[in-house]
Amino acid sequence: MENETNFTVPVLGPCKVQSPVKMSKIHGDKLANYVADDEFILFDLNARPKDPRREYNKEELLEKAGPREMVYFNPSHVHAAIVTCGGLCPGLNDVIRAIVHCLWYRYGIKRITGIRYGYRGFLSEYNIPTMELNPEIVKSIHNQGGTILGSSRGGGDVPAIADAIERMNINILFTIGGDGTLNGALAIARELETRNTKVAVIGIPKTIDNDISFVERSFGFETAVTKAVEAIHSAHVEANDSVHGIGLVKVMGRDAGFIAASTSLATSDVNFCLIPEFQFDLEGPNGLFVHLEKRLLARNHAVILAAEGAGQDLMNPTGQADESGNKKLGDIGAYLKTEISQYFKKRNIEVNMKYIDPSYMIRSAPAFPTDSIYCARLGTNAVHAAMAGRTKVLISLVNNVLVHLPIEIAVSRKNSVDIEGSLWRDVLETTGQPVVMKN
Repeated sequence: MENETNFTVPVLGPCKVQSPVKMSKIHGDKLANYVADDEFILFDLNARPKDPRREYNKEELLEKAGPREMVYFNPSHVHAAIVTCGGLCPGLNDVIRAIVHCLWYRYGIKRITGIRYGYRGFLSEYNIPTMELNPEIVKSIHNQGGTILGSSRGGGDVPAIADAIERMNINILFTIGGDGTLNGALAIARELETRNTKVAVIGIPKTIDNDISFVERSFGFETAVTKAVEAIHSAHVEANDSVHGIGLVKVMGRDAGFIAASTSLATSDVNFCLIPEFQFDLEGPNGLFVHLEKRLLARNHAVILAAEGAGQDLMNPTGQADESGNKKLGDIGAYLKTEISQYFKKRNIEVNMKYIDPSYMIRSAPAFPTDSIYCARLGTNAVHAAMAGRTKVLISLVNNVLVHLPIEIAVSRKNSVDIEGSLWRDVLETTGQPVVMKN
């Protein structure tokens, strides 16, 4: 890890209030269930033999998440708010439920407000009513997809949002969303800081693409891969049972191909995995068409899995962006379907293509148990972080440990598949596709 990487966690002030969360304390050699403020982990686990041991600066270490014995907020004074932003993702309701349960049952906080339809729910011009949250309201929401609060992109009038937070006397704000949401949360926290308004702003990273830096795994990702495998199975059956059958599947992955790569590894049925990080040509002696034709003539069928951000350079991108600042993508699935069909028609080769886009079915699905467990832990530890006065941080899983990660670090760059790394190497071995498909 580079020395300039600073994992220092911002805090609102000293923790002087005894936590109502009852945990065991240290007795003799027994460990406490409380997390002490001097408990950290290393981010970089790489090592070489005979490397001299060294001491680490505090800013190089990641602070462990979990309940503290002393907290910053008096629970009886707390008004907490939860907002979900951006696209839908399996597990949103699970996180909301976990936050509400921890606030209500562990800290005795009864003023919990749901901000509806993203950040625009704070803005007066939209006139969107808030939602009261309690255990009765959230008791079964984990069984359904989407978010009971609704979601939207944009609505980033930071001063107006800060005004609303002050008017509502909110002390803790939980923001559940991806890169745009977290950038918004950081801006809101900074605006409140300039006003000397003590509000803990805590992020729970939500990106189905798994592309937030320093976050080992984002919730909903495993559900997405499982659902994508189902789509690949259908595409493979259709292709295998046809003359020169081609199964084409498009999945999420704007800038990072983790879903497509993991789906390819989870099933041996994918023959060509196309992701944003892997540049490829269609025409020419080493393009996709030549290798696809060889595959069809040799095996009579093929399955292509494309992440939505793959091949954007082939489609004359417009450069436009949506309300969250994300670039608008061309439809690589529809594009490939048309181009492949035209290629084989010119070659006078019969093909039978089935195109499947399960994206919205995946996004709106309820979380699978592994993701539900993860969501429960993220939500609970977000509450512990807020009560301990942490702010401008998100809850992250690093080296299988839940930690506090400064939002500023997390949004500094995006995570992506390293096409020189072990994950992509394993994908190439599983699919059997060429290492290079550029002329």
